[in-house]
Amino acid sequence: MKFFTQILKNNDCYKAGKTFIPRGVMIHSTGANNPHLSRYVPGNDEIGRNTGGNHWDMSGTTACVHAFVGKLADGSVGVVQTLPWNRRGWHAGKGSCGSANDTHISFEICEDGLQDAGYFSAVYQAAVELTADLCKQCGLDPEVDGVVICHSEGHAREIASNHADVMHWFPIHGKSMDTLRADVTRVMEGEEEMTQEQFDKFMDNYLARKAKEEASQPWEQDVIRRAKEAGISDGSRPRSPGTRVENMAMVLASIGK
Repeated sequence: MKFFTQILKNNDCYKAGKTFIPRGVMIHSTGANNPHLSRYVPGNDEIGRNTGGNHWDMSGTTACVHAFVGKLADGSVGVVQTLPWNRRGWHAGKGSCGSANDTHISFEICEDGLQDAGYFSAVYQAAVELTADLCKQCGLDPEVDGVVICHSEGHAREIASNHADVMHWFPIHGKSMDTLRADVTRVMEGEEEMTQEQFDKFMDNYLARKAKEEASQPWEQDVIRRAKEAGISDGSRPRSPGTRVENMAMVLASIGK
């Protein structure tokens, strides 16, 4: 996870100077089709630079979260911390039972058009890692009810305003807050999820190893001999998994087609 710090010291929330004891993490998404972190922070060469004068590091901004997850200047995904973790944020609004501003660290995931599976996968993983890190720092258990929630769950608990995030987005890609909480727990327990690249490398190594294995049992050698005599197989790679095409070829050879 690429991590940067740009504390928004000109934001009125930061200048209010209120602190709190974190009892949870609330996850938001921005609700705007702009995945770039530089939309929300002044930025730099690595993050990207805000050129529109519309970042959140200025007086008069009525919201502030502790971090953003989104695209960096090079197109990869990173995290920018924007408030000290114990500074009370302005992110949840309030409900009849209070406000998550008083209890939860917050971060925004920068939305795109919501359909890009690759971008979603990257920001989801960054959100999992960030949440796991925050839970570790603050001694929080993500599986305890109410500790790790999104804005819409906060509204259901009457501690946040009526927003849909992030449940208008996560289910499009087969995820939910339940999967996120489970993934956070897995990361905290040291069980890293295998990436597609890691899986592909594992399978390549496995197949290469199986291709070198010889048939050592007498019955295996007898089967190979008879298959070669019948013209069904050349006997190579006896321990390798067969593809569907190879299986079709052997069946056709066996019936003389």
